[in-house]
Amino acid sequence: MTIADQQAIAAEEHFDAIVVGAGFAGMYMLHRLRAMGLTARVYERGDGVGGTWYWNRYPGARCDLESMEYSYSFDQDLEQEWNWAEKYGTQPELLKYANHVADRFDLRRDIVFETRVDSAHQDKTSGLWTVKTDAGTVATATHLILATGNLSTPQLPKIDGVGAFQGRTFHTGQWPHEGVDFSGRRVGVIGTGSSAVQAIPKIAAQAAHLTVFQRTANFSIPARHGPLAAEDREAQKARYGEIREAAYQTPFGIAKYGSPTKSAFDVSDAERQEIYEQAWALGGQAIMFTFTDLLLDAKANETAAEFVRERIRETVNDPEVAELLCPKDHPIGTKRLCLDSFYYETYNRDNVSLINVKQTPITRIDANAVVIDSQVYEIDDLVLATGFDAMTGAARDIDIRNEKGTSLADSWVAGPQTYLGLMVAEFPNMYLITGPQSPGVKSQMILSIEHHVDMIADLIEKMRTDGSRRVVPANPAQEDWVVENNNVANMTLYPAAASWYMGANIPGKPRVFMPYVAGVKQYRATCAEIVADNWRGFEFSP
Repeated sequence: MTIADQQAIAAEEHFDAIVVGAGFAGMYMLHRLRAMGLTARVYERGDGVGGTWYWNRYPGARCDLESMEYSYSFDQDLEQEWNWAEKYGTQPELLKYANHVADRFDLRRDIVFETRVDSAHQDKTSGLWTVKTDAGTVATATHLILATGNLSTPQLPKIDGVGAFQGRTFHTGQWPHEGVDFSGRRVGVIGTGSSAVQAIPKIAAQAAHLTVFQRTANFSIPARHGPLAAEDREAQKARYGEIREAAYQTPFGIAKYGSPTKSAFDVSDAERQEIYEQAWALGGQAIMFTFTDLLLDAKANETAAEFVRERIRETVNDPEVAELLCPKDHPIGTKRLCLDSFYYETYNRDNVSLINVKQTPITRIDANAVVIDSQVYEIDDLVLATGFDAMTGAARDIDIRNEKGTSLADSWVAGPQTYLGLMVAEFPNMYLITGPQSPGVKSQMILSIEHHVDMIADLIEKMRTDGSRRVVPANPAQEDWVVENNNVANMTLYPAAASWYMGANIPGKPRVFMPYVAGVKQYRATCAEIVADNWRGFEFSP
């Protein structure tokens, strides 16, 4: 829908549902709502579909799950007609896929682009949600569905002078659509997380000099990326149903790696080394699927962590630089595991420098330099690979208020509280797609998106069948689920890392472990039990 179309919309319209966001979650939600015969409106701040893959266009951007699995499963014809060209979906290919889906199902006619939702307030009499946008449009809906994404609110670093830099500044999460040429430029990159690990080799190949400012070393594994052979693609297409079903039975919703069956200490040292060698050669997430206790036992985890450190030391020529790149402050896998193409090899280039800002932080950013104490690093371009206000940032940025006038931001001031990551107590008819305390970011995202969208559709259908107008989680059910989420997390090594899973990258954000990490198989089984028990924990009313 163009801006001209948008301006033709009446001052206020009513829909059965309003969806915020036109990424993979919002698109599938719209498709399901339409199939149910419901009216829906989607608001999207970008000028196109794709969500994460619309905004993150930095050099080297690609998914860290293989394309044959990181894709929709709801339509078998779609599965068969789309031909992935590469092993891992790159940003351009994933955006092309998103646009193909939007075209194939004619989704754009119900999406208003270039429009940010400013507020969503629930009327205490009617129970309707009133949504207002930055374009001045107003709409009401029975159901409010947040498809706002888990990594969609870029985080700027709290460094003195960052806004005063007079060269070019880019955030990996808000990359110019026309691309950036770094030829002959002195470039500084702040951050060494997943986005930086993908971008740094590409930038280094262009720049006159690249200086990487690293606060925390992260574990990165070779992706072994490349073209997807046609015969491999067709073989997987032939057994797509089997692959999808297998994914549901795994911890992370990824069929390729299955579920490990042995402890790291059930085998000899030599056998363990060989298993790690095979996983390293396979690449991707394989190493985290080798043994059952890598995320449960610190000693088991250290066997995998030290194996990866040894590969870093073998790859990087300068021993001091190699040691700086070796993570030693968190167990492997407890922060997002990065996948790369020649990341560590990049530090062997003559035009690349690594600066440790862990012990001596960046003092300030001047008009043309990054300053650390008395050391001045002159740069032409500044790349901020500083991550996102993950999982809660996008929802908290909207002024969402329930029928009592309570804001979602206030209700989450001590950390997010949800029931199944799907709904929030005291916020009737408001739904989250892969919200906090669901597997979400610790799973194959599209698999989890489809599961949540289907649950939301089933909830709404139950309301229609029963004649209900309102659904909300009971407070005790939500409290129990939050406790369960925390108990599961505390049985693992995850809380040992200062990760964005904990909100640790955002100053002042409560340190609460947000994803549900008992696994996709367990989560889906729990949800199925709840639904079978007449949606236990949900309260329905006329």
